[in-house]
Amino acid sequence: MKKNISLKSHNSFGVDVISKEFYNIKSEDQALKVLNLLKEKKIIILGGGTNILFTDDIEKPIINIKIKGIKIIYESNNSVHISIGAGEVWDEFVRWAISKNLGGVENLISIPGFVGAAPIQNIGAYGVEIKDVLISCSGFLIENLEKKKFKSIECEFSYRSSIFKKSLKNKFIITEVVLKLSKNKHKIHRAYKSLDDVIKNKKIKNPTIKDIGEIVSDIRKYKLPDPSLIGNSGSFFKNPIVSQDTLTRLKERFSGLVFYKENRSKYKLSAAWLIENCGFKKIKEKNVGVYKNQALVITNLGNATGKEIYSFSQKIKSTVLEKFDILLEEEVNII
Repeated sequence: MKKNISLKSHNSFGVDVISKEFYNIKSEDQALKVLNLLKEKKIIILGGGTNILFTDDIEKPIINIKIKGIKIIYESNNSVHISIGAGEVWDEFVRWAISKNLGGVENLISIPGFVGAAPIQNIGAYGVEIKDVLISCSGFLIENLEKKKFKSIECEFSYRSSIFKKSLKNKFIITEVVLKLSKNKHKIHRAYKSLDDVIKNKKIKNPTIKDIGEIVSDIRKYKLPDPSLIGNSGSFFKNPIVSQDTLTRLKERFSGLVFYKENRSKYKLSAAWLIENCGFKKIKEKNVGVYKNQALVITNLGNATGKEIYSFSQKIKSTVLEKFDILLEEEVNII
């Protein structure tokens, strides 16, 4: 256990706050010991810190999951089941899978963070979400230290959310994730327009999972700044999901509105378009700004505090609400 340490290197915004109690967890046994030690306290579970904004010093104990390991636990002619430690770096795992010609996660390349955080957020990009390949999540209920496995259907996945972000938030520690990946006859997901446009421009007739990974990685490099150079957490807000009636109302008032069909009755609006059309793209205020290539990304331009970043985000949120009557929801976890 470490006391009074800076969390600047533990969050991708690079916000310099202090953690009063900080525990690195490298095994399930260690997790149990620490949880038992802290059973009377409320804790904060931290992975790679890529989807979090600290707005003040942290009094609660922080548990940083560092459990490693990648292991094939089942194999058939067409697929494999892979057990992954929650402390593995997600992007490194995706690149490993592609190198082994294992398909299913290539659209999720270059997403920062640890494997254990992926199901919490139900990470997704370019037409794929982790729920599409997840078999189970295992870990411990903090309340009674019971080891528990959640099958995919029990995770209550929804857009950028899960049971671990709602009723079990900070109540369950994920130590292992099991995914099902294809060995052959890979299903190529290319419906997302910006991805499909590049495939067509490159004149790739039958894209492989390697092609998809390389293209998505290049797109993300352009749209999203490297957190090691410019503090950010990727998309700060979720894309709003609205009804047909709301969409019709907005289309009548705003030409060029960007939206996607979510299901038979719901539509997903581009939050980036809403923000950009409120005049926020490239806007800077002191040490905080909106990234020039992607209006969904709020950046720390220097030594911004968490409070400054949060205040700036709320200004964006209120302006979008006033103009479009759409309430943006944070994708980032605010602490």
